[in-house]
Amino acid sequence: MAGMNRIADWVGASAPSHEAEIVRVSSLEGAGEDSVVFALDGETLGLAVRSKAGAILANGRLKDGFTDSDARILWVNDARYAFALVARRLGDSGFTAGIHASAVIGEGVEIGEGTGVGPGVVLGDGVRIGKDCNILARVTLYAGTVLGDRVVVQAGAVLGSTGFGYARSAETGEYFLFPQQGSLYVEDDVEVGANSTIDRGALGETRIGRGTKIDNLVHIGHNCLIGKNVIIAAQTGISGSSVVEDGAILGGQVGIGEHAIVGAGVILGGGAGVLSGKKMRGPGEVFWGRPARPLKEYLRDLARLKRR
Repeated sequence: MAGMNRIADWVGASAPSHEAEIVRVSSLEGAGEDSVVFALDGETLGLAVRSKAGAILANGRLKDGFTDSDARILWVNDARYAFALVARRLGDSGFTAGIHASAVIGEGVEIGEGTGVGPGVVLGDGVRIGKDCNILARVTLYAGTVLGDRVVVQAGAVLGSTGFGYARSAETGEYFLFPQQGSLYVEDDVEVGANSTIDRGALGETRIGRGTKIDNLVHIGHNCLIGKNVIIAAQTGISGSSVVEDGAILGGQVGIGEHAIVGAGVILGGGAGVLSGKKMRGPGEVFWGRPARPLKEYLRDLARLKRR
């Protein structure tokens, strides 16, 4: 629960003359006097004003064209982001702390305060999980896996599994598994989607940086280093020993070869392919295609094909 002045402080808005006790976030349709809603455009703002919401977060650019006076409105730079921030501050985590009776917990496991461990979860020996995490149904965390605070792992994900690394005999063609005895570190505020898999390091570590969000059906190979606040969309595969630096955005079905580097702030469009050892640099630059290349170059290539 929070008063309007406190919410205004959270989102950097001016202190309101209206006072209400807010306990939840809500859609416009389900809004009540105890809820906060948000508006990104004039039409939605009009609907919000006519709703029963106790507080309204609205984009500041709408203020000049809005003639109605409503003390419930808190003007912010980005109403969608502010809404998500308020939801977190209100503590609407959507899960209950505790360990489900069907979970399998190995020896020496550490689980932080406020963390929920769902049905069928398997935690290997020595796994460490921080505070206020949510580990959903049938997740498996192998030995050597460490999670920070407020990490969310959706159902069916597997973290810390053996990497796909083999040594081949030149004489016989036989493959032997290269030692896969490293660790996996997942930093604070990371979210891992359903049925995604992240391999532990071979001899060193795999690391997922703070605030990174990983969609469903993503695979991250052994020894990969994923930076902070990275976005990785569904069906993306990242081969072993690759690096994705802070703030990069990977669209759906992106494929990255081994020992590649995706630089800070780089955007890889859906289906882009990065060759092994390739370095993609340029904050904010968009790469597309297979093999991935700058967007303007990719579009020129498409135009040439169309003229043929």
